[in-house]
Amino acid sequence: MSKGPLSVEWGGATLEPPRAGAIGEATVELRNTGTIVWGERVLLAYHWLDLLGNPIVWDGIRTGLPPLGPGERASVGARVRAPIPPGPYRLAFDLVAEGRAWFSELGDAPLTIDVEVGPRSGGPSADLPPGVEPAADWAERVRAAHAEGYGVVAGSIAWEGGAAHRRPHELAPYVPGSGRQPGFAAPLLCPSVLDGVSLERLADVAGLPAYAAPRDEPWLYDGRIVLQVRR
Repeated sequence: MSKGPLSVEWGGATLEPPRAGAIGEATVELRNTGTIVWGERVLLAYHWLDLLGNPIVWDGIRTGLPPLGPGERASVGARVRAPIPPGPYRLAFDLVAEGRAWFSELGDAPLTIDVEVGPRSGGPSADLPPGVEPAADWAERVRAAHAEGYGVVAGSIAWEGGAAHRRPHELAPYVPGSGRQPGFAAPLLCPSVLDGVSLERLADVAGLPAYAAPRDEPWLYDGRIVLQVRR
């Protein structure tokens, strides 16, 4: 029985084993149980919740749907980015009528799956020119941050030039600090980058390779992750 113009009946869903911060593939089965054809403004999306149902990530990647008429079914492939950090979550698939409402707000329960999000995997690499040396705990901190879900990890710069080579003023934002800085505004210097992630190369900063922070990939700046520059 139709519940109104916009209504969905869920079939089931399959999901690649999710890795924190990474995009995986899912397949969702659904049927239009409303009274109108779904147009281009009806999209499949998802929410990540904790196991008590509290939202962690409310608005996931949108996926277009075929123009299903009342009673018609479809199997839809979707891209799903897993949350950060690894751990147990509840994935809730939902439909959204753009500019109007989520179907779950109109009375249709989302399709929920309890999943265990694993650590992110992949091979990291960093552009470290001669004279740039990682601190003793650099590799450990970088590996931990990547496993937590960040595709790009950058840190601060310790300048060891001596009296004859003072620390350049361009490195003022990169003084080793106590921790993470959300929304760090400066370029990322000599970041560690996982395979498959591309960054925009910028002009060097004090002779060090600089990159723009990615727009579509989780990234991290942490002042405790230190590279030492010897001049």
